[in-house]
Amino acid sequence: MKRPRQNFDTKEDDSKTKNDNVAFFKPHPSGEVRRGLQIINKMKNYTSFAFLLIVAGLISGMVSEKKRPVKVFLAGDSTCANYELEDDYQSKRFPLTGWGQVFQQYFRKDSLKEVSGLIKVDSVVVDDRAKGGRSTRTFFQEGRWRAIYSELQPGDLVIISFGHNDAAKDKTERYVDIDGYKEFLRLYVSQTRQKGGIPVLMTPVNRNYPWEEGVLKSCHGEYPQAVKDIAAEMNVLLIDLTQLSCEHFTKMGQDFVSEKYFMNLPAKTYTAYPDGQKDNTHFQPAGANAVAQLVFDGLKKLEIKN
Repeated sequence: MKRPRQNFDTKEDDSKTKNDNVAFFKPHPSGEVRRGLQIINKMKNYTSFAFLLIVAGLISGMVSEKKRPVKVFLAGDSTCANYELEDDYQSKRFPLTGWGQVFQQYFRKDSLKEVSGLIKVDSVVVDDRAKGGRSTRTFFQEGRWRAIYSELQPGDLVIISFGHNDAAKDKTERYVDIDGYKEFLRLYVSQTRQKGGIPVLMTPVNRNYPWEEGVLKSCHGEYPQAVKDIAAEMNVLLIDLTQLSCEHFTKMGQDFVSEKYFMNLPAKTYTAYPDGQKDNTHFQPAGANAVAQLVFDGLKKLEIKN
């Protein structure tokens, strides 16, 4: 039986060049070698991609850290609260205004340099958590402090100002004696620092009494001094708003602040107060702005000491 004839003719086709023949006979890598080369190329691609991810992550982190605004948390009572958050504010509460309600406007980019001792970024968000009727104890018991603590980030400020309700002996659901008051202040300061925040203790803003011979005196008893004691004990930044407000209200005069700053309202003027109002604790917009300015001026004088 004849074997099939094998064609060993290596005669060049007229259409091919010598170079083509060289390429035609160029040896190819085996399958295992090809797979190895493919794996190496993939590893190079993965390594390059991973490197790019790391670089992008670092850049993104630096940009986001630079852009993240500092938050200024306000922990306090009705004198600081934001009433605009309530339903039907204009018809039910206006002109009642807490100083925290108008505080954001003081942190414009062109004014941040004035508080550069505390804030090193170019953007600030005021987060007003103050609530009417709260003392240091009830603010904690209701979980309001926990909410601040859970969101607090390094570099954020927490301005802590209580006293109006702590001193209310006739309202046992609010009342906190001096020793208890100090303990809650210590807690707030310690936990702010645990999260890398900056605590600022502030004595309570004064009420519109008592006036003696044209001078407004403190109405808060031992509570302002208790705040000062904790500030000294724990080396905490302090704003003496009790003193600042007494001085400012005295400068403006009793008649002026009674009519323009505090909630002493004539009848048939505001929808929410058809019969008028006599209130020498809470503020109209002008009073809230005056107090917010005092607080901001107090911040200007503070500086973090490394």
